[in-house]
Amino acid sequence: MKIYGDLKSGNCLKVKWVCDKLSRRYTWIDVDTMKSESRTPEFLKLNGAGQVPVLELDDGRTLAQSNAIIRYLARGTDLIPAEAFLSAKMDEWLFWEQYSHEPYIAVCRFLMVYLGKSLGDLDPEKVKRGYAALALMEHQLQKTKFLVEDVFSLADVALLAYTRAAHEGGFHLDGYDAVRRWIGESEKRLGL
Repeated sequence: MKIYGDLKSGNCLKVKWVCDKLSRRYTWIDVDTMKSESRTPEFLKLNGAGQVPVLELDDGRTLAQSNAIIRYLARGTDLIPAEAFLSAKMDEWLFWEQYSHEPYIAVCRFLMVYLGKSLGDLDPEKVKRGYAALALMEHQLQKTKFLVEDVFSLADVALLAYTRAAHEGGFHLDGYDAVRRWIGESEKRLGL
């Protein structure tokens, strides 16, 4: 299979980490989104939305959206809890990551890392919501080792991608001791 992605993107790294953790064979194809490489006619045949990552299976079928891809790759493994309720809790975190974490933590990082904006240029509301996301994670991780109780799952992989790089978007993790502990534990589980 092939993975089309940008190694600076947390959404792309999630897919790489899951493949590596599960020893899945793949070919990585770099796509530089800042050079509009995801907008070429060839790429748009893979994903009409023009976004990375994209997984291309050996039979030519493609799948987009990082959390859909990692869910597909991890089916039948211990990265998805077998118990139905815990699996649903994992999904709850995956949906929350895309709606309430990534739009703030990752977007601020994009503005600073990719576009060279300063911390002062960031939308204060995005910063406020980013810290609210970190606070919710801190609250959960004070109670449990990982996001879904004490089970390392795709929820941890998905949220690790941008949380570990939050400082690149101007977010400091001082006072988020449980989040910092969890980053270290999750990185160990992934061999990072």
